[in-house]
Amino acid sequence: MLTVKDLEQFQAQHPDYRMELVGGEIIVMSPSGYESDEVASRMSGKLFSWVDERRLGRVTGSSAGFILPNSDTRAPDVSFVRAERLRQSPRGFAELAPDLMVEVKSPTDRLTKLREKIQQFLELGTQVGILLNPETRTVEVHRPGQKTIMLQDGDILTIPDLFPGWQVAVEELWSPRFD
Repeated sequence: MLTVKDLEQFQAQHPDYRMELVGGEIIVMSPSGYESDEVASRMSGKLFSWVDERRLGRVTGSSAGFILPNSDTRAPDVSFVRAERLRQSPRGFAELAPDLMVEVKSPTDRLTKLREKIQQFLELGTQVGILLNPETRTVEVHRPGQKTIMLQDGDILTIPDLFPGWQVAVEELWSPRFD
């Protein structure tokens, strides 16, 4: 069974690969694809300026890893941690579950695996997990013990429990077409 130290050593030897440690096994993550990375960047951008302006906490991308309470080390596509929980950015992995985690479906991802990852984060302390699916232009909002909220173009995404007053139109999350 591999540990976080093993992951750090393997990552240092192979810096061009994104990796996660799940159940004692290192998983090499494939590149996400252009559209899914753009969608993750759009989500991160919509959150970052709002959060930063209000000094609410930290927003990070897919390279920021979290050592979760079960010792898995995972990296959501976008994450947020409240300022009072992470007063200073750690140089290595953050040893906590983020308050918000976002996964963006890439062409090679399976929805069941993404939903399982979100559920794991929720079980370990994450308050809100979001799944963005550019293929169907849908947003799933997951919270522990609650029914999943499904959104689509024409709807407004809000996360009042973490970001009171923040909102974004779902259609603003997708890659624009330049006709």
